[in-house]
Amino acid sequence: MTKPAPDGAAEGHRLSDYDFDLPDALIATRPARPRSSARLLVATPSRLTDATAIELPDFLRPGDRLVLNDTRVIPARLRGQRHRGTAVAGVEVTLLEPAAGGDWQALVKPLRKVNEGEEIVFSDRLSAICVAKAEGQARLRFNRAGADFDAALSEAGQMPLPPYIEAKRKADAQDREDYQTIWAEKPGAVAAPTASLHFDAALMAALAARGVEITHVTLHVGAGTFLPVKVDDLSDHKMHAEWGEVSPRAADEINATKQAGGRVVPVGTTALRLIESAADAPGHIVPWIGETDIFIRPGYRFRIADALMTNFHLPKSTLMMLVSALMGLERMRAVYAHAIEERYRFFSYGDASLLLPQDN
Repeated sequence: MTKPAPDGAAEGHRLSDYDFDLPDALIATRPARPRSSARLLVATPSRLTDATAIELPDFLRPGDRLVLNDTRVIPARLRGQRHRGTAVAGVEVTLLEPAAGGDWQALVKPLRKVNEGEEIVFSDRLSAICVAKAEGQARLRFNRAGADFDAALSEAGQMPLPPYIEAKRKADAQDREDYQTIWAEKPGAVAAPTASLHFDAALMAALAARGVEITHVTLHVGAGTFLPVKVDDLSDHKMHAEWGEVSPRAADEINATKQAGGRVVPVGTTALRLIESAADAPGHIVPWIGETDIFIRPGYRFRIADALMTNFHLPKSTLMMLVSALMGLERMRAVYAHAIEERYRFFSYGDASLLLPQDN
């Protein structure tokens, strides 16, 4: 359900347009505590304001609606063993997405050490057969399903931290809480909707007192969110698909806000991509379920989202393209230059921005 940018977009059609230098020290490896103490850079076309997440209600209006992604991150990183006679090989598995029939697509390292038909044992309760290998991935069939699988995975697995954190430290018990939103409900994500990690009970209470409304949608964030863009001409890039759902209630709530003149503010690029996928006309959204591979870059005309709360993103990423579509490429360059100068913390465990495309 992709809505491509119009041909001839004036800026931002090359991957190199989204590159910038980021000091390694600004990559956060742990979140702020409490969550709502994280910094918040509020950007409009003409102003930049340094604030904190707990102050978010000050920049919203009564009747505005935040759209939150209620996906739940599963402990998708597993370490196991492949036994071949007396030979034992250690194997690391990262679950990517469910496949037909209850199987899972997964990254297996090293893939060459596992043959089709061989079993990988992760714990006394959990094992999987490699039923197929293709395009650098494996298809795994686990020995458990449903609630039994969820329970065994919870015991054996670790949270799938992003590569730029995993390179600095391994996931630990604290990440089971830190890398999960406080409203996470529907299991299926292998990456967190990280802008939502700044919300805690204090911030939710402040939003309610301000008269800000809340709507939940579901987009199961896939590992493809971390895949690099490999083409310089962005018209040649193919987005990964992710499964999402906008319920009838969510659609009704968002439409009511639009009709009343309130602003719809998705929290995170995942929530934004989903509601834009479910739009059937400017200012109107319908109940929707399925996979979306929408690619939002400069030239895209937003139908539902009026603003965005989001973290600071990787250079040359599709997420940088998305925020540039909302605010303009030159404005985002200024926003990021300010964030780097003021030493905001970047990426999944980092600080946040509130992007408001209009000054009023």
